[in-house]
Amino acid sequence: MMSDPEESVRLQGYGEMKLRTAIATVMPLAPRERAEAAIFRVRDGVRVAASEIAELASEWGIAPAPEVRSPSLAPEPHWPDIVRGMVREAPLPSLMVAFLLGVLVSRR
Repeated sequence: MMSDPEESVRLQGYGEMKLRTAIATVMPLAPRERAEAAIFRVRDGVRVAASEIAELASEWGIAPAPEVRSPSLAPEPHWPDIVRGMVREAPLPSLMVAFLLGVLVSRR
């Protein structure tokens, strides 16, 4: 379907804008939010189908937001390496203060 990128539409929750702007606003949203977004044509009040939005976005080079992976699938942080890097970059007086505070706290 040929849609004019300069056609006036109303994006629910955002107001009236051009079709290209509405699609550029919707595509970075998370998939669930993108599915709930509603774009209505001003000329006849008809809702633009989600399949048409996806088709126009790919035609115009507007990429959707990437799928976010579950935090449980993310690699484990290497905490010893992170702490070692922090200690290496810290100034000596702050390291001494941290050590002394640690000694005081452990004695109580």
